[in-house]
Amino acid sequence: MDDLLSEFLTETNENLSVLDVELVKLEQNPNDPGLLSNIFRLVHTIKGTCGFLGLPRLESVAHAAENVLGRFRDGELTVSAYAVSLILESLDTIKGILSVLEKTEAEPAGTDEDLINRLNAMAEGRELPKAGAGAAAAPAAPEPPAEPPAAANDPEQLFEPVRAVPVAVEPPRPPEVVQTREVAPITEAPPPAPVPEPQHRAEAADAGPAAAADKGGESAVAQQTIRVNVDLLENLMTMVSELVLTRNQLLQILRSQKESEFAAPLQRLNHVTSELQEGVMKTRMQPIGNAWAKLPRLVRDLAHELHKKIDLQMLGAETELDRQVLELIKDPLTHMVRNSGDHGLEGPAERVAKGKPEAGRVTLNAYHEGGHIIIEISDDGRGLNLEAIKRKALQNGMVTEAELAGMSDQQIQQFIMKPGFSTAAKVTSVSGRGVGMDVVKTNIEKIGGTIEMKSLEGRGTTFTIKIPLTLAIVSALIVECGGERFAIPQISVVELVRAADDSEHKIERINGSPVLRLRNRLLPLVSLQRLLKLGHQDEDKRENFIVVTQVGNYTFGIIVDRVFDTEEIVVKPVAPILRNIELFSGNTILGDGSVIMILDPNGIATASGTMTVQDTSIATTEVAKQTRREDDKMALLIFSAGAGSPKAVPLSLVARLEDVDLNQVELSNGEPVVQYRGKLMPLVPIDANWSIVRDKRQPVVVFADGDRSMGLVVDEIVDIVEDKLAVELGTERPGFLGSAIIAGKATDVIDAGFYLTRAFKDWFGNGRDGAFEEERQHRILLVDDSPFFRNLLTPMLSVSGYDVTAVESGDEAMALQESGEQFDVIISDIEMPGMSGLEFAEAVRASARWANVPLVALSSHATPRDLDRGRQAGFNDYVAKFDRDALLFTLQQTLAEKGAA
Repeated sequence: MDDLLSEFLTETNENLSVLDVELVKLEQNPNDPGLLSNIFRLVHTIKGTCGFLGLPRLESVAHAAENVLGRFRDGELTVSAYAVSLILESLDTIKGILSVLEKTEAEPAGTDEDLINRLNAMAEGRELPKAGAGAAAAPAAPEPPAEPPAAANDPEQLFEPVRAVPVAVEPPRPPEVVQTREVAPITEAPPPAPVPEPQHRAEAADAGPAAAADKGGESAVAQQTIRVNVDLLENLMTMVSELVLTRNQLLQILRSQKESEFAAPLQRLNHVTSELQEGVMKTRMQPIGNAWAKLPRLVRDLAHELHKKIDLQMLGAETELDRQVLELIKDPLTHMVRNSGDHGLEGPAERVAKGKPEAGRVTLNAYHEGGHIIIEISDDGRGLNLEAIKRKALQNGMVTEAELAGMSDQQIQQFIMKPGFSTAAKVTSVSGRGVGMDVVKTNIEKIGGTIEMKSLEGRGTTFTIKIPLTLAIVSALIVECGGERFAIPQISVVELVRAADDSEHKIERINGSPVLRLRNRLLPLVSLQRLLKLGHQDEDKRENFIVVTQVGNYTFGIIVDRVFDTEEIVVKPVAPILRNIELFSGNTILGDGSVIMILDPNGIATASGTMTVQDTSIATTEVAKQTRREDDKMALLIFSAGAGSPKAVPLSLVARLEDVDLNQVELSNGEPVVQYRGKLMPLVPIDANWSIVRDKRQPVVVFADGDRSMGLVVDEIVDIVEDKLAVELGTERPGFLGSAIIAGKATDVIDAGFYLTRAFKDWFGNGRDGAFEEERQHRILLVDDSPFFRNLLTPMLSVSGYDVTAVESGDEAMALQESGEQFDVIISDIEMPGMSGLEFAEAVRASARWANVPLVALSSHATPRDLDRGRQAGFNDYVAKFDRDALLFTLQQTLAEKGAA
């Protein structure tokens, strides 16, 4: 293909993708001159380039569309839904002609007279009916949406504004063109000074490709990029992958030699290879907005087809991921957005009857988290109908009534991921065939991702997709089992645990299934040796290593014999003969030349038999009761400060232990501070007689929360021990909770909050913790996503006589409800990711066991409006997060009222 024609196709496709988005926005904001100007300029660019290249059919359609847009821009016509639909139809016609042009390098035969006549009629203030049978149709151009009835026979009403479907979107970057990819040039030159763009580019002469590019509004940044064929990038990535393998082999040889003259150059090679790998990976990274570019148009057309009003919000469009992954998630995302618009959102009348806004909201949000990308697709619609799902599951023979009775709501909701499952009353052009969510789930898991779902009936549904940033080179943990080595992607590994008879962690069995007691919870285990049939199974009679793995919201352990190092591995596809084995996601070559299989945690969780990714069936009531805290030991930091007994504070509150040079201590407002990690950190001594002695070093216990930190000045760090925090003697001394026996010695337990508020008065609020309650057996459930607040409030409540269970999410709390746990009071944060405090309160009130348990809300906001919102959701009381005295008083009052009732 001629280079000039190839460049034209690339640029025009990009402009058309931008026009799709801009026209939908214009329908929302018909009086926005900036939008009109940009749309006109892009269409004018397409028309001018067509004329230069001798493409009369394309030029005729673009020219007619430009005439209409010119009348809009000059204020002679009013933008309407019908007008936008006609312009979109002309763009579809141009796309169809371009498609043929790309394949044959010539325009297709035919004419677009009908479309051009209607465009010209609109430009002249008239309307022509759409041609019937026999009219020449543009290739691949769909029918436009139905014309407004008011305009059918009344010319005066033809161009009156029609209330548009709101589709609020963030402007994405120009979408990817499959054939090419823009990358920064190898040699960097200083960008030229920006040239002011003329206000009216329409008047610029059509002088050729240069003029056309100028009218396309290229920025200085765009002028500093070049187009590279995607195949070239793929080949480059393949060569880098081979280079990484060779680097790994050389480093393996180097490790076997204690001294070698090749050590220095090999380390340099290692460094250069890593930088090259990172650079090539960046050329493959593209904003996820490229995958979203067609969604505004899709949602707009879907809203017209379904007679709904849909507000599409796209957040994090600039988040980048590998183009290979991007291509693989385009179709699943499109399907899920269509599902949200069709199944999820109610019609305008139904929404108004429920007290919701007329326009339903569909939100896409993308962000990076821990080496992978998170994509959330949520709507504020009707949510999943559990009763309908139950009926359909029984009807399809997927489950028995007895099994259904023992399933949680979340487990029932997972049926929508099964092949052929649909609760739609009838099959439509949009959905209802039972083909979709199972394919979405399969495609996402094929690229090493997971999909989670959360739905509340009447409030909406949220799907959370977690996928790796790239599929080519990944970090993996190398393990051994039954004499064979395997790789586990690091993205799924949470931690490693050694299990043996001489350690605190031992493999136990409950109902024949191996489990591990880890931090007061039972962790279900999968024996890799048994699963892969690698010889004799004796994992419970010798030393083992447990690879704690997370798949979605489900955590389990994989039992292996040995654990080696982590290594950057190049992922090779599984051989065709092994592709039906779901336990493997690929293979790789190690530094010593060995070929090993890459394990797929999704497949392991599914194939293990006793568990599924979304079904924590092992957490039965009997097992859950055995996970009750057999001991309440916690790690405690022991130190000395001033005269008297040793002092203790929960280690979980401590961020770091530092040794501060007192020469670096300064005074701010008369108080000692030190420059610490780019900020001023207040120093608060426990000993009132402490003074700054220059040329000495001082032990400091650092507490940190967010970007604030405080240094507690102590005399000496003594030890870190694990023991129960059972305060036996209270005290009236400021800064102390009381005394306890820790590690066999009488120890003063300090009140960390007291010293934190001396550093920052607004950290938690002033005041001393409340006195002991006479009743010490009340059980409290504390739900807060912040580890700092959990670790701060748990000891304070324990010291005040409460039996406290702390969890980090509403989902984890509801799992306790399902397992039969009972509490006297539930304290929950309001602002939490995932299930918010308000959603958690509604779930508690809808549950069988906790419906009548008093709920106390914690929040950093405590306005009357917040109070009303919390009580409407089901909270009995509302306490400011920083007011610990108010929390203790509220607990006393709540328990007193409950006792009286």
